[in-house]
Amino acid sequence: MEKLREFFRQLPDQNIIQITLSNTRDAARASKVKVRPVSIRGRVCFQETLYLGKQVFHRNLEKEELAGRLTEYMECLFRQGQISCTGLEATILVSKKGSVSIKTKKQENTAPDMSHNRSRRYILPEGEPVDFLVSLGVQTPQGQVIRAKYDKFRQINRYLEFIEDVCDKLPADRTIRIVDFGCGKSYLTFAMYYYLHQKKGRDIQVTGLDLKADVIRHCSELAERLRYDGLRFEQGDISNFQDAEQVDVVVSLHACDKATDYALEKAVKWGASVILAVPCCQHELNGQIRCTSLRPVLRYGVIKERMAALITDALRADMLEDQGYEVQILEFIDMEHTPKNLMIRAVKSAGIPDGIRIRPKHSGAEEDAAFWRTMEFLHVDPTLKELLYEEDDH
Repeated sequence: MEKLREFFRQLPDQNIIQITLSNTRDAARASKVKVRPVSIRGRVCFQETLYLGKQVFHRNLEKEELAGRLTEYMECLFRQGQISCTGLEATILVSKKGSVSIKTKKQENTAPDMSHNRSRRYILPEGEPVDFLVSLGVQTPQGQVIRAKYDKFRQINRYLEFIEDVCDKLPADRTIRIVDFGCGKSYLTFAMYYYLHQKKGRDIQVTGLDLKADVIRHCSELAERLRYDGLRFEQGDISNFQDAEQVDVVVSLHACDKATDYALEKAVKWGASVILAVPCCQHELNGQIRCTSLRPVLRYGVIKERMAALITDALRADMLEDQGYEVQILEFIDMEHTPKNLMIRAVKSAGIPDGIRIRPKHSGAEEDAAFWRTMEFLHVDPTLKELLYEEDDH
């Protein structure tokens, strides 16, 4: 593979447009990898995007790491590489016996786009003023993004990509009912309303709920000023919210600890078609988890905390699947901006009746037994389990 390593080493970083590695040998590790240059705070590095099933993972690489990383991928995982550079295209093929073929050809000069955020792909593009973004201080009246708000602008557009993906799961013959638990300052609540109602022309009613009276007052005033008639805000607690009989979309972004569980329970009870949850501060299982087999790992506080958070969300996803949802855990925004970056996106499967599927543990199905065995192995008792399932005395 030295021939391949040398080829990657000689690629001029300023001329790379995109590198795509495909034809995987092991789909359980990755199906595809893309690499492109990005400029972060004036410094050029390379953003790796790894595709694994329905999940996508990002990592930024230094120039010094790039050749070794790409060579390792081609040596162990992928059989084909497509390299696009300014003035050059290359195709790399690795045979089953490990022989390497590199074919190059000239192409029209195309400058690489090294912006960390490629505006042409944004649902709400730069340079076009949007009323709620201007009012919330994300854009100038001319549509330019305020520098200090660029991360928020990217987050809003990333969120709208998730909304766009599930639009066809929402009813088209009636008003779409949406509840946003723990809406906070409501950047994303306003974004969702604007996208679905203003851009997509859907008939929607959105309720934003939060504990802070001043936040609710500010958001209500802004919604009224923007004439967002289908958007209202209420002060209240997730666990006590009852003002709905039918809800199509439940949103819970950064609801702290058990608040996410109460939001998920209500979503299942309502038979919501779509659930979007970005959990935060998953403390509950950190205080419960005990496992002799994992003791060498769990004795490190920071490791235990992170493992407990990931296990919490994985179990939440498992329980939603058991309730009849197709579930994905997706990267919401880059880890460099916040570690609270995982979204649980659940779409109700066709033919599943509304309401919680009450069923005691150990109901007989193999997947159920495995699900409960995991919790027993870790000695954890998640709140969502208590909310969704009856206890079994057997």
